[in-house]
Amino acid sequence: MAENQNIEYKSSWHDDHLKWVCGFANAAGGTIFLGKNDKGEVVGISDHKKLMEDIPNKIKNYLGIIAEIKLHDESGKYAIEIVTPPYTVAVSLRGRYYQRSGSTNTELIGAALTEFLLRKSGQTWDEIIESRATIDDIDQKSVDLFLEAAEKSGRMPDVKGLILIELLEKLRVADGGKLKRAALILFGKDPGRFYPNLTVKMGRFGKTDDDLKFQETEEGNLIQLLQEVPKQLGHKFLIKNISFEGLLRIEKGEYPAAALREMLLNALVHRNYMGAMIQIRIYDNKLSIWNEGTLPTGITFADLRVNHPSKPKNPIIADVCFKGGYIDAWGRGTLKIITACREAELPEPEMKEEFGGVMITLFKERFTEEQLRKMGLNERQVKAVLFVLENGKITNKEYQEKFGVSRMTATRDLTELVEKSILKSSDTKGAGSYYEL
Repeated sequence: MAENQNIEYKSSWHDDHLKWVCGFANAAGGTIFLGKNDKGEVVGISDHKKLMEDIPNKIKNYLGIIAEIKLHDESGKYAIEIVTPPYTVAVSLRGRYYQRSGSTNTELIGAALTEFLLRKSGQTWDEIIESRATIDDIDQKSVDLFLEAAEKSGRMPDVKGLILIELLEKLRVADGGKLKRAALILFGKDPGRFYPNLTVKMGRFGKTDDDLKFQETEEGNLIQLLQEVPKQLGHKFLIKNISFEGLLRIEKGEYPAAALREMLLNALVHRNYMGAMIQIRIYDNKLSIWNEGTLPTGITFADLRVNHPSKPKNPIIADVCFKGGYIDAWGRGTLKIITACREAELPEPEMKEEFGGVMITLFKERFTEEQLRKMGLNERQVKAVLFVLENGKITNKEYQEKFGVSRMTATRDLTELVEKSILKSSDTKGAGSYYEL
C-alpha cells in the first residue's frame, strides 16, 4: 500500500513524528507505520518492545489523545502501526497545531489557525458578528442585484415587505440586528475597510512570470466582483475569436464562459477572507485563478474530478450564493469547469495546491506538452503536434527535414498520431498532402 493522505511510512521512530500524529488527529485521522520504507516494504524496527510502551505514553502526555498501537511480525521483521482517529476538538503539540492536508503535514499559523480553531469550536469565519459594522455599511444596490438573481433562481423564500435588516436576518447574515462578517463580504459598501485584500488582481503576462505586460484590480463586495471581474477580463484581457456562419457573426471566447464563471465563483465563495487577494494570471496559452486556502478536510484534488460532497469553507456565504442561483449545493463547481473545457475540446483544467492556496488553470490549446507526453508519444511526435498548434499543419516532407528521419519513419509517426485521433490527414493525397488538428 503506497503512502497517501491517510498513511505515512517511517523506518524508525523519532519524537518529531508526534507532529504527524497531531496532524492526523486534526484532519480525517490516519496511520503511521514504523519499520517500513517509502514503498511500504517491511525493513524492521529493532527496539519494538520499548516503543510499544513509550509511544502510547508520549501520545497521551504530549497530545492528550489516545491512539491505537499494533505490532506486526512479518517473517521475523517487526513493524509498528499507529492508528490515530480524527478528533472533534483541536489537538496541539507543545502549543502548536498541525494538520494533514493531502500528503503533507502543515503547521497551522495566522489566519489558517484562526479558521481551524473556529471550525473545531463549531463556528465558521463568516458567521462571526462584526461589532464595528452597522446597517449603514450595507450597499442597497448590491442587495437589489442579489434579489433579482434570487427571484430568477426560485430558491429564495418569500421576503416581500421585509425591511433591510429583516431581510439580512432571513438570509442568516445578521442576528439580533447586528451584522455578521458574511453580510459585509456579500453586500458591504466598503468591505475592505473591515478586512484586508478583498481584491481581485488580474495580470497579463508574456512567456514568463516576470514579463508582466499590464494589470488591473477590482475591489468591492462579492456581488459587485461577480459583475465587474468578468467585464474587466472581457474588455482588456481576453480576445474574442470571431467567425461567420452565413451573415451571422459568431463570437467565441478564448476560454469557455461557463468555466471562467465557476472558477471565479469558487474562488470568491471558498476563499480565506483574511488571506491574500485573489490573483488571475492570463498568458498567451493559459489562464489561472489562485486563491488562498486549502481544500476541505477529507477532500482531495482527485475527488474534485468526480462527484463529491459539498463542504463549503464559508457556509453562510455559500448558502446566500445558492439562494441567488450563483452556485448549487452539490459540490459540482469543479465538474462544471471540467465539462465546459471538454465541450470546448480543450484539455482538462489543472487543479493543484500552490503557495498555501488552490490554483486552477485553463489551457487554451487543445493539447499541452505535458498531456502529449502522458499519451506516450515520442519526442518527435510531441514536437510535431506543438508545431501544428503553432503553424496549423505539417507535411511529411517537413517532418523528415525537421527531425532528420526517413520518409518511412515520418509516415509511421504521423500515421500513429492520426490513429490516436490527435492529428488528421488532409483529403489531398500524395503531393500537397498535410496533417492538421
